[in-house]
Amino acid sequence: MIHLSLIREQPDKIRKGAKNKGEVIDLDSLLNLDNEHRSLLNSLNELRAERNRVSEEIGKAKGTGKDALDSIQAMKKVSQQIKELEEKVGILAEQLNSKLLRIPNLPHDSVPIGKNVEDNVIIREWGDEHQFDFAPKSHLELGASLNLFDFERGAKISGSGFPLYMGKGAKLERSLINFMVDMHVDTYGFTEVFPPFVVRREAMVTTGQLPKFEEDMYHTEVDDLFLIPTAEVPVTGIHGNEILEEEDLPIKYVAYSACFRREAGSYGKDTHGFLRLHQFNKVELVKYVTPGSSYDELESLTAQAESVLQALGLRYRVVELCTADLSFASAKCFDLEVWAPGEKKWLEVSSCSNFEGFQARRGNIRYRREDNRKVECVHTLNGSGVATPRLLVALLETYQREDGTVEIPEVLQPHLGIKELA
Repeated sequence: MIHLSLIREQPDKIRKGAKNKGEVIDLDSLLNLDNEHRSLLNSLNELRAERNRVSEEIGKAKGTGKDALDSIQAMKKVSQQIKELEEKVGILAEQLNSKLLRIPNLPHDSVPIGKNVEDNVIIREWGDEHQFDFAPKSHLELGASLNLFDFERGAKISGSGFPLYMGKGAKLERSLINFMVDMHVDTYGFTEVFPPFVVRREAMVTTGQLPKFEEDMYHTEVDDLFLIPTAEVPVTGIHGNEILEEEDLPIKYVAYSACFRREAGSYGKDTHGFLRLHQFNKVELVKYVTPGSSYDELESLTAQAESVLQALGLRYRVVELCTADLSFASAKCFDLEVWAPGEKKWLEVSSCSNFEGFQARRGNIRYRREDNRKVECVHTLNGSGVATPRLLVALLETYQREDGTVEIPEVLQPHLGIKELA
C-alpha cells in the first residue's frame, strides 16, 4: 500500500508510476474521498470537543445544585450527532481503504521504463549451451518414455493443468524440493517453515493478490479462504500486525509449498506439459529487512536463487523487468530464465522482487529502530528458489542422452539415490 500522505503530497508521481506500470488508477476520486473523509473527521473532533465542554458544564451545575436540564438536552443532541457522523466516517474510511488497496506499488527509480516484455533488460548469462549430436527431445517425450508423469490421468482426476507424477518422476520432483530447501537452510542460513496452503483473505491482501486478482484465485466461499498461489502469501503473513526488533533483522524464511492458480493457460501460449499449470510446486524465499538494506538484500536473494541453477549445471540468464512487466506489488524485480534445449526457449523459473514497504504497510508489519526506538515499516522481499515444473523441463531436456536415458546431476544423486533415469 502506498502511504496516503505521499499520494496527497505527490499525486503526479503516483500517476506517473502507475502509468509506467501500465496500471489504470482513478486518483482524483481517491483524493476527493480523502478530502471528504478529513473534513468529516474535523467535524467529528469538533463535536467531541463540544461534548466534553457540555459534560463539564453538567458536572459543575450538579456540583452547585443548579439546573442542568438544558445542558443535558444539549449533550443528548451532540451525542446523537457524533453517533451519526462516526457511522459516515467509518463508511468513508472503508471506501478510502478499498481505493488505496488498488493503487500499485511505485517502480524504483532504477527500473528501466518500458511498454512490454520486449523492453526487459538481460543483465547476465551463466553457463554454455549444451551441445547434442542428436535431435533433443521435449520433456513430454522424455516423460512419456520414462513413465515419469501422466497428464492424461491427472486430467481425468482434476482437469487439465494438474500433473500426476509417477514413480521416479515423483521421486525426482521430491528430490529437487529437498535439495533446494536444504541448500537455502545449510548454505545461506534461511529458516525452514512449512506453511498452510489455505489462507485468510487478510493474508492475500497483505501480499497484493487481493483485491485486484481475486478472480484468478481458488476460493472457498463458505469459509472465505483461498488456496495459496505461492508460499509468499502465508510466509509474509507470519509477522502480520507485529513489531519486530531491528536486531532480529534480517529474518529469512524458506518454504516449500504447492501453488494453485486458476488463470493458468489463459495466456494462449506455452500451455503444454509443465509450462503452465493450475497446480505446481515451488520453493520460496522470503526476507524481512530494514529499508536501508533492502536493495543489497535483493542482489543477495537473486544470487541465492541463481546458486540452485549453477549447482544443477543449467544454463540461465538474469533479466531485469521493465516497469510494464513488474507485478502490482513489486518495486523492482529480476527474473531467472533457464534454457530448455528441447523446447528451444528460455523458461522463467524464478522472480526475485523487492516490495519495499508496500506489503508491510498492508499487513502492518513494522520494526523498532535501534537508534531512536521509532517504529516504521520493514521492507519485504521474496523470490522463487526455485519453481520445479520448468526446472524439471530444463533438467530433463539438458541431461538427456541419445538412448533416451537422462543423467542425474551429481548434486541430486544423494537425494534421488540413482545416477540416471532409465
